[in-house]
Amino acid sequence: MATPDPFEKTFSNSTSVSKHEFIIAGIRCWVQGLDELTSSIRPVTCLWLLHPRLSNSARMDPIGSSAITTWNKQSNRQRGLIAVSFDQRNHGTRKEEDRANGAWREGNPLHAQDMFSIFHGTAMDTSLLINYIHAYAFPEDNHDVSDHIALGVSLGGHATWQCVLHDERISAGVSIIGCTDYARLMSQRADKSKLNTWHGSSTPGEKFLGSKDFPKALLTTVDKYDPAGLLLSEVFSRDVSVDEAKRELSDAEKKRLWPMMRQHLAGKRIFNLSGGADKLVPYTCSAPFLTWLKTAIKPGGWYADQGVVFKDKVYDGVGHEMTPVMMQDAVQFIVETLQQEKEIVAKI
Repeated sequence: MATPDPFEKTFSNSTSVSKHEFIIAGIRCWVQGLDELTSSIRPVTCLWLLHPRLSNSARMDPIGSSAITTWNKQSNRQRGLIAVSFDQRNHGTRKEEDRANGAWREGNPLHAQDMFSIFHGTAMDTSLLINYIHAYAFPEDNHDVSDHIALGVSLGGHATWQCVLHDERISAGVSIIGCTDYARLMSQRADKSKLNTWHGSSTPGEKFLGSKDFPKALLTTVDKYDPAGLLLSEVFSRDVSVDEAKRELSDAEKKRLWPMMRQHLAGKRIFNLSGGADKLVPYTCSAPFLTWLKTAIKPGGWYADQGVVFKDKVYDGVGHEMTPVMMQDAVQFIVETLQQEKEIVAKI
């Protein structure tokens, strides 16, 4: 089993910026960087930090601290930066049952249902908290929270993709060792876990999706919120290969996808960081969706010039972990996002 904490060998819980606790909508939240804000700068971007499975919000403190400290050193900055973290559902202060955080191999027969519902809930919690963060952090309206960035690791990386796709107020996302295709990821785990619902048919896996280990009702929900389920499955089969994902779409397919792309991706900035040796969340599970997305938005692509900025980086030899280099790259992407010349219009 991979280490439950992708930061275990790299980071401590120490923080070098201020940290304040708020109970917002019944959720305990920690806000970094409030004391470091400059009174003369009203616009503020909020960085939402989403932690890994089997972890808690405190493990994200070094990332928030690094991002805030790095940004505050920039000259002529026109906005402030704060970071907010909270425990994902069934984690940390919100834990209800240990088993629900485990995988099939760890004795949890509801692994597929539990994991998706937990990080889907995290994305929903993030959107809920966005509604109220200004009122709690700045009750005297001395600053304006006018933009939001989501950054998540592992389980939080899965949630980050949903945050970016489903909340128009979140302009950018950084997904670290996350996955864009939940059905494919669970299929890979079902195979590795030797589930009967995967290996019990003449063609392994042909009856897994829709079985008791991945019920039809779950698949319906996944197709509404998961990146690949929402977008890729509109024009491709679930087992689409990387090469097939590169094909030119028909005019009818483009017409069907265009309004969905405009609603979920137009104008977004996304950085996807993956470990090339990650066995828990293999890059291969996301590769067809990511290939399709890069094909669509590349120069001359059918969805080019729609403001989508997508960076996809695989780190050779890196497993299911976030290395110091990955953190540096993530922080640099956040700084570049904040430095965009185009004025960000307030969305709340």
